[in-house]
Order: sequence, then C-alpha cells, then structure tokens
Amino acid sequence: MEYTLTSKVQSQAKAVLKDWIAVPSVCDETDDKTPFGRHIQEALEIALDTCEELGFKTFIDPQGYYGYAEIGQGEELLAILCHLDVVPAEDLVEWTHNPFEMVESDGKLYGRGTQDDKGPSVAALYGVKALMDQGYEFNKRVRFIFGTDEETLWRCMARYGEIEEQATYGFAPDSAFPLTYAEKGLLQAYLVGPGSNDLTLNNDRAFNAVPAKAMYQGDKMDAVKAALDQLGFEYTEEARQIVVLGKSVHAKDAYEGTNAVIRLALALEKLFPENPAFKLIKDKFYETGYAKPIFGEVEDEMSGPLTVNLSKLIINEDESRIGLDIRIPVTADKDLLVDQLAKAAAEYDFEYQEFDYLNSLYVPLDSPLVNTLLEVYRDLTGDMTEPISSGGATFARTMPNCVAFGAQTKGAAVTEHQIDEYISVENFYDAMEIYAHAVKELASDPA
Repeated sequence: MEYTLTSKVQSQAKAVLKDWIAVPSVCDETDDKTPFGRHIQEALEIALDTCEELGFKTFIDPQGYYGYAEIGQGEELLAILCHLDVVPAEDLVEWTHNPFEMVESDGKLYGRGTQDDKGPSVAALYGVKALMDQGYEFNKRVRFIFGTDEETLWRCMARYGEIEEQATYGFAPDSAFPLTYAEKGLLQAYLVGPGSNDLTLNNDRAFNAVPAKAMYQGDKMDAVKAALDQLGFEYTEEARQIVVLGKSVHAKDAYEGTNAVIRLALALEKLFPENPAFKLIKDKFYETGYAKPIFGEVEDEMSGPLTVNLSKLIINEDESRIGLDIRIPVTADKDLLVDQLAKAAAEYDFEYQEFDYLNSLYVPLDSPLVNTLLEVYRDLTGDMTEPISSGGATFARTMPNCVAFGAQTKGAAVTEHQIDEYISVENFYDAMEIYAHAVKELASDPA
C-alpha cells in the first residue's frame, strides 16, 4: 500500500504503541481507589496524555471509567471507539518475549494488546494525527472514546452512555477489514448445580476464550491419566497436578479451538459417572462449539451460527459451576434459547444464572456509513471482499450507527488473546493509512 498520508507519523506511532503496551492494563477490582485497577487507570492517563500532546482536547471521567479526546468542531460527532484494557498474559513461560515489553522481530510487533486493542487504537489515532499535520480541518467533532472494561463487563461504556453524548456515527477499530456490519448477541451465563465431596476443581478461565489448559489435582492422578490416555487427550504433569492441554481461540470461534476443560470433564466422567456436571457436559456440550443437543440448528444468513464456549468448571463441596459464553445470531430469539438452556440444565439438577448480556449489532449494508468506509477500503487496497458478520463483540454495538472497522487486514494472523500476540508492522501501517482516509472522508474539509 502507498502511504500517501501517514508515512511521516509511522515511527512516532510505533514508539507510542511501545509505551502503551508497557502498561499491564488487566482488570483488577481489588483496588478501592480505581474501578478496574491502577494499571488500567495508568493506561487511560497515558493515552489521554498522548492525545493532549497531539493537540486534542481531553476529558477523563472523575471515577476513572472512561476518557475521551476530541478534535474538530460542529454539531455532528464521529466516534472512534477504543479500549485500553487487555486480557491477562497467562502462561508467561510460553511467551517468546515479555508480553508487556513490545518487541519488533521479523516484521512483527509482539506484545499483549498489539492486536487487541492498543495497536489498532494507536493506528487510528495517528491516522488522524497525519491529517492534522497536513492541515486538514475537521467539520465534525472527531472523538476517540477510550474504554477500560471491554474484556469484562463493559461498565465503562455503560457509564459513558448514562452521561455523555451519543455519536452521530462511528466505528470501533477492534475487528477486521473491510468492516463488520453485524455482531451476534453475547450471553454469558453460569449453570449452577450440586457440589461434590469427592473432588475439587477450580478451572476459572476468562469467559471469552476457549481454555487451553485445565487442571486436576487429587488422589486419582493415575486413574485420570489412564482415562486421558484412553481418550487420546494430550496432557502434562506440573507441580503435582495434571494439566490437560487444548488450543485457545476467541470464544466467537469456539469451534476452531480445542477445549481443555471439556476434555478434562470427559476424562473425569469415566471415573465419576454419576457426577451431574460431567454428565451434563458429556451429553450436551462435548467439543463441537455449538451445543446442538440443547439448541439444535440455530443460524441466520446475516451473522452465521450460534456458538457456545464452555470456559469454566468449578466444583467444591457447596456447588458445581459451569461458565458459558454464547454468541447468538442477530435474528435469534434470546429468550427462547435461555429457556432451552435452562430446561436442559434442569435435567441434571442445574439451574441457569445469567451473568451478562449484550444486544446484537446490525447496520444495513446500504447505509451511508458502510458505503463510505467500504469505498475507502476498496480504493486503497483493491480488495473487494464483502462486509462481514461476526461473533465478536465490539464497542460498536454501544451506540447507534456504528460498525467495527479493522484493524486486521486480509490474510493477517489472528493472535488476540493468545500467547505471543502480535500485529505485523505492515498491518499496523496499512490500518493507519486506511483510518486516515476514512476520517478524511467522514469528517474533514480539503486541506
């Protein structure tokens, strides 16, 4: 791609991204001085400081839930919806580089958040900076909104929505090009049932990632290993516990992963055949990522099939708790699906408990926003790929007339939430150029 707008800001953007990656902005609710922990607060302050230095007016929520940076004038507001929190960098020994020290190697920028979502946020920010440097005037207000709670409960945007102005239109740089016009509904829930005096499990991983590991520690180590061997499931022994191995992917793509928690449950079911949690998992979930024994075939043309990620399995004397992340097609009836799930769980003496729900996103393909963004992308890349639907959840769904726009380019590896997360330098620079042209078309006068 020819960088007609952004070539002079590329090195600056890369240096700023390195600073942003250095902050381990993982949610920590144990700090009573900030809503999501001192590192997320630090990340928010650093981002706003960067924006101030670039010439933006900034605002930080007094309680620390969100901040924004704005340039331009006019009644209409173009929102660029970013988030600064990241998922934990687990299994540090398996990372090639320190996840919070950005390293450039073989044309790739490694670090937690390089792809989700600090890298795309910096690319969009410096796309606008390139326009400012070249004398473009903004006939609309361009507002970067920085959320801090995207990887958990979106409380940052809930607070923003209660207090602040809504966008005229906008985009979230938190998906893939060309753009995402439909996002499935996101339901996170627990199935809670009887406890057990025979074993204890504490596999409590993030809802939104297929678990790559599941642990067992107890007095049946040899029997568990035998069951895993019989099933052909890979495992290791670490610190006097069995670690069942899988493959982690984002929950929206659960069918592409290998679920270590389900694999452990299938092995334990052979040893504890009357345990209702293991029976429920074996009968209704197994490894497909769709839970068709519960829901049947649920799919629509706009957004694809319903997917299910079983991410948590916790068993103690008091209760058993199964955590689910369910991505619901745009046209599906959420209440009907919940009823089906609750009835299936009740067969095993489990009850349904909703944890969180986000409505789906749908912006018509013939909308002016979609047409403008798609034209910009196609003119720059020559790629005529059609807009996509996604099981992912981005901040685009928090406001009307917003879509997810980049930053993953065609053919780029998807590394978000994974060990050795990275964005290629080419992808980073290409996204910056695309964002510059997009904002130029949406919100600026000729230079």
